[in-house]
Amino acid sequence: MVPRVIARGAAYAGRVSRDRPPALRIVLIVVATTVAAALLIALLSVATGERGERRAPRTTTAAATTTVPRNAAAARVAGPASAAGTGTGARTSVVATGRPSAAELDAQVAAARRPVAGVPRARTRAFDADRALSLVRLQVAAGPRPAGSDALAAVRRQLVRRLPRATTEAVAGSPGLVNVVGRIPGRAPAVVLAAHYDTQLRPEGFVGANDSAAGTAVVLEAARALSRRPRPAGAREVRFVLFDGEELPPGGSDATFEQDGLRGSKAYAVAHRGEVGALVLADYVANRGLRLPRELGSDPRLWARVRAAAGRAGVGRIFAGTGIGIVDDHLPFLESGVPAVDLIDWDYAQKNTAQDTIDRLSLRALDATGETVVGWLDAERRR
Repeated sequence: MVPRVIARGAAYAGRVSRDRPPALRIVLIVVATTVAAALLIALLSVATGERGERRAPRTTTAAATTTVPRNAAAARVAGPASAAGTGTGARTSVVATGRPSAAELDAQVAAARRPVAGVPRARTRAFDADRALSLVRLQVAAGPRPAGSDALAAVRRQLVRRLPRATTEAVAGSPGLVNVVGRIPGRAPAVVLAAHYDTQLRPEGFVGANDSAAGTAVVLEAARALSRRPRPAGAREVRFVLFDGEELPPGGSDATFEQDGLRGSKAYAVAHRGEVGALVLADYVANRGLRLPRELGSDPRLWARVRAAAGRAGVGRIFAGTGIGIVDDHLPFLESGVPAVDLIDWDYAQKNTAQDTIDRLSLRALDATGETVVGWLDAERRR
């Protein structure tokens, strides 16, 4: 993204120089060049301080223009995904550190339950946000849960118990990694609600309350809510998929996140090619002040149906506008021709930090997302 900024500055200088008097041309060219150089220095400075950024904005062919990200120094252009994975997901020997105490968890959960301004209250009651918040706590209590770790394996056993008709699938090319899949039977192609359930290796003590214990909790509670409803005649199959290995493996690079990460979703997209008709991914979906604009690469028609479900739940204003493009677990499906939507609040201030804890979440935000996806799933399976 740094060369792109310089190119824009140079093009601007060239354009004004053709339209102005000679003396003014020189001044404008010097100013434009100085601004471009200052931007480069600022971007490089930020880049050296944010090497822990795990997922960066990308350009996308889904829009006619390129959105300039706020954190341009950490940005990278999304290239072709390696559908089979990189094979860099060998089982890690990471020991869980920074596990919060029961008292800390109690205080954090209490903070998440407090009403906050800015997030509307859902008017539907299909989703149990209290149960979902308890599932966030269950995961965070295990501390850091990087892919392949014993901590994640222990959490996975708890998640499997809470999904209908649950199975596990080894992630091809990544020994020790396991996707978890629940399902409600129906006709093909399947409708999928997904999240990832592993956490980052960096920074130390990262417990990922919003990234992505909350997304995982939304998937689990949505599965419970939908499985308790009568299945409409002729309804489509619904799958609830928890991806392993979304985050970078040991030795992985932020510069090649799309190739090194997304291991579970890439493997699932290949193994189940032709079986999935639509996918919604829940990532940063429960933070205070939640806003979920359309991720730039997300399928516009599917997004419209998700937003319609949000409107029926009374939380439509959360799902407004268009954001930037994000390299995330929906990408392998988009590249396979499957309509997919990424629900992610990229403005979440605590992303990629050890401060991504339960007290940064909002019960009301968690409920708004949950009510929306349950409504979307129920409508989508009837299509």
